[in-house]
Amino acid sequence: MSFTCKELKIYDDKKTIVDISFSFSDSFALVGQSGSGKSLTLKSLLGMLPSNLKYNLSYDWKYELKRGKSVVLVPQNPFTSLSPLTKIKDNFFVKEDKINNLLKMVELDSVIKERFPSELSGGQLQRIILAIALSHNPKLLLLDEPTTALDSDLKEQILLLVKSLQKASGFKIFFVTHDIGSTPLICNEIAVIKEGNIIEAGKIDDILTNPKNEYTKKLIESNFKNREFRC
Repeated sequence: MSFTCKELKIYDDKKTIVDISFSFSDSFALVGQSGSGKSLTLKSLLGMLPSNLKYNLSYDWKYELKRGKSVVLVPQNPFTSLSPLTKIKDNFFVKEDKINNLLKMVELDSVIKERFPSELSGGQLQRIILAIALSHNPKLLLLDEPTTALDSDLKEQILLLVKSLQKASGFKIFFVTHDIGSTPLICNEIAVIKEGNIIEAGKIDDILTNPKNEYTKKLIESNFKNREFRC
């Protein structure tokens, strides 16, 4: 069943900041520059908007949007996501054999669970965050620029890992990013957001190879200036 956001309006006392709707069946990227409204959209799905903002959200999905249950977030910076004084294993709330299995799923050795976050690399930490997310058996995985703190090679590895985990576990992906070039690695559908409104949406290959909006064209041109793109 598709996830359909019939209406999302985010506003304060003076104006409407985000006013969008969207639908996707498998994996979806919301792309835009800083301040476009993409992070506010993600936070509204988690019920985590700042107290000065209000929102109306109407959606059609067979699950309730419940953080930590059906919906789990993979945050932007793995270096600040875990307590530096807590061993990796103590960030999980499942039995040890389950932890070992989760670590195997994200391609980490089980001995890593005895270490502290400061002993691990950024790529290892992001895999730990993914394993913790998977421990909740999510139906919808929200990705908030999850590779920003990683170099280009690690970025691709992590995104391809997420895609393989999705195939194994069946969750849907909602990927928020400014990096439109990374979207084909993980998503089938895309929407471009500008100043709180979706200006273009569709299949990834259609949008990236034949964008209709000038803003989308500029995003693509700036992102792929130094790389070769293939759908």
